[in-house]
Amino acid sequence: MTRWYYSKSVSEFLSENEDDILNEIEHNHSSQFRTLESQQMWAWEEEIIILKKELQNLTSGHLIFEYTIPRMGKRVDVILIVQNLIFVIEFKIGSGEYRKNDVNQCVDYALDLKNFHEESHNCNLIPILVSSKGSPEENIVDRYEDGVFKEILCNETNLKQNIDKFLKFNEGEVIDIERWKNSRFKPTPTIIEAAQILYRNHDVTEIRRNDAEENLAETTNQIKQIITLSKEKNQKSICFITGVPGSGKTLAGLNIANETQKFDTDLHAVFLSGNQPLVDVLQEALAKDLVENSDERIRIGDARRQTKSFIQNIHHYRDEALENSEPLNEKVVIFDEAQRAWNLEETRRFLATRRRNQIRDFNKSEPEFLISVLDRHSDFATIICLIGGGQEINRGEGGMPEWFSALKKFKSWKIYLPKEISDMEYTRGNSLDSMLQDLDYSLTENLHLKTSIRSFRSKKVAEFVNSLLEMDIENASEIYDKIKLTYPIYLTRKITTAKKWIKERSRGTEQCGIVASSGAHRLFPNGIYVKNKHEPVDWFLKPQNDVRSSNFLENTATEFEIQGLELDWSIVGWDADFRFIKNSWNYHNFVGGKWTSVNQFEKQLYLKNAYRVLLTRARQGLIIFIPEGKNEDYSRQTSFYDGTYSYLKNIGIEEI
Repeated sequence: MTRWYYSKSVSEFLSENEDDILNEIEHNHSSQFRTLESQQMWAWEEEIIILKKELQNLTSGHLIFEYTIPRMGKRVDVILIVQNLIFVIEFKIGSGEYRKNDVNQCVDYALDLKNFHEESHNCNLIPILVSSKGSPEENIVDRYEDGVFKEILCNETNLKQNIDKFLKFNEGEVIDIERWKNSRFKPTPTIIEAAQILYRNHDVTEIRRNDAEENLAETTNQIKQIITLSKEKNQKSICFITGVPGSGKTLAGLNIANETQKFDTDLHAVFLSGNQPLVDVLQEALAKDLVENSDERIRIGDARRQTKSFIQNIHHYRDEALENSEPLNEKVVIFDEAQRAWNLEETRRFLATRRRNQIRDFNKSEPEFLISVLDRHSDFATIICLIGGGQEINRGEGGMPEWFSALKKFKSWKIYLPKEISDMEYTRGNSLDSMLQDLDYSLTENLHLKTSIRSFRSKKVAEFVNSLLEMDIENASEIYDKIKLTYPIYLTRKITTAKKWIKERSRGTEQCGIVASSGAHRLFPNGIYVKNKHEPVDWFLKPQNDVRSSNFLENTATEFEIQGLELDWSIVGWDADFRFIKNSWNYHNFVGGKWTSVNQFEKQLYLKNAYRVLLTRARQGLIIFIPEGKNEDYSRQTSFYDGTYSYLKNIGIEEI
């Protein structure tokens, strides 16, 4: 199966009969798809006519129709390659407007090629939207730092005129057409896109980046082997998958659920998460995608009911298990962000204070109860826990120690652990030997995801953030110098500067937004209000021009709403709750109109982890906003902020 429907030199295209060109495009389409809309045939005819007229004086170049970008089933209408220039042309035949959605579509194609298509990394890409009946536009020739030009808007009569403007940028090595056409794609979709692809039963190889694919595939295969072994031996097992921030733990979990159903439909695998914003956003994104891409007509309500069976909230699953003492259908349960599972005190508090179905004196932590539910099966069961190191961010989140404590009551269970489990961010300072004493465990290969796939511009963002938070200035500085050109990180004291910077870099449908700690109450005078209630589904999924969208830069997401999800570009608001003074971090909470010290180790850990989450959400770059403060305001003294600002400057982070 070829990635294109037609590929010829410009001279061959110009000399070839229009019907023959159309027949070749139609034939290659029909070999991959059963149906062909008459509207599409008409569009191809018009595109051929326009290109033959507009390119007749072009003496070189190569033309490709319907080139596939294998990430979300996208196809570029036309690619024109001239020397080192790649024109990404999207046609809107019959249109007299240059709609924003159409511009974004064209720009997205160019960015996908630049970021994920190996042979396009060092090329100049020019996105061109051709609205055939549109009015002539005054286009500015403007190239971004990455070699992608600002979009060009033209009609059926001035395409060549606009192409000519770029021929002077024809520097660099001439593109090898055959190598370019067959170049590897190494896409890195957002978790929302990845979930949509997997839900359509596509293979994870379509969406994983090449340098991470081996790790992800090996992890999935390892889990499948453990499930098979557990089934053969009628054994209960629990696996812990760890990974650096952005390494694709949620993607791994979704892929395991998908693959498990493929190789054994009787296992009834389910993906659970206690992260309500993540669950809500993924369920809604899957439902909308199902409505838009299903071959059958399906209503949004029915689609939502379907997607809720694939991704469930851990609390709903728990409630079902509380009401039913029999074994539940699922024998394989994937628990995302398992480090956030509640300890006994928080579980008991929650169940005792519910308005409906109150349960007093509940005697199990969330890990213990989940294990007990799967333990009801008479034959086998497997739990897969996805663990983010240093990601516990709220009261009662017990982390790995809580799981090991619970497993001491289920000593027949076989435990599979990655070798990296001994790291401080997982043990929280506890002795691993004491936590695992008397348990049946084995340290297993391929259960740690070591490569960040969120920040596709750099693999070292998570390591940089960890060094920054752990006050390892030397290592943080060294990493920053290595990543700053490909993954920009800047510092500013003005929120207007931060918004301007992020708007200038966000192109097409790339998503930007403001994030801040849930305790950042004194960023409010700067327009960052963390207590403002908004729906994460709207923040992530609404169109860019909707005031509820993250891109509008009005509503702020906290660590609770952003964890597990991501943006392309982010503004990180840094308040006085986590401040650097006299060579150490100081922890504060804003209560009753003033800052109070946070002295409890566990709460300090949650606050530091909140900033770890915030600083690792951006896929392409971020800017940190630290206000200057105001001495006449006792709650915003300049001394509250200057220490943090100086610390980040000492690391080498550049200010704008």
